[in-house]
Amino acid sequence: MLVMIFQFGSEVVNIILKDKSVYFGDSQNNLTTIDGLKLNRAGVELEFPDLKDDEEWKAKAIERFKEKIKSFSSEVAASHYIVKDLSKYGYEIKSIQRKGFRVKNVN
Repeated sequence: MLVMIFQFGSEVVNIILKDKSVYFGDSQNNLTTIDGLKLNRAGVELEFPDLKDDEEWKAKAIERFKEKIKSFSSEVAASHYIVKDLSKYGYEIKSIQRKGFRVKNVN
């Protein structure tokens, strides 16, 4: 299991990678999968232009995300992708904790 803590403005976002699953949470540890997130249509269209006029844009974007995560060989590889992808949108990685070991600050 790998836990990443991001800062987005005044908001703290926790992302947990466990095997091939990704969980998102807030500072109160209210966790959800990508299925439970509110996706920004403009952001999805920026990432996947072919979904612009698709009525099932959200379901297809979620499925693509899940497939992308499954394609990585390890949690660490998936974490590098997530950090790189979220940094484009202003999320700043603050700390990482791997397999229950000490939290490592990233700054």
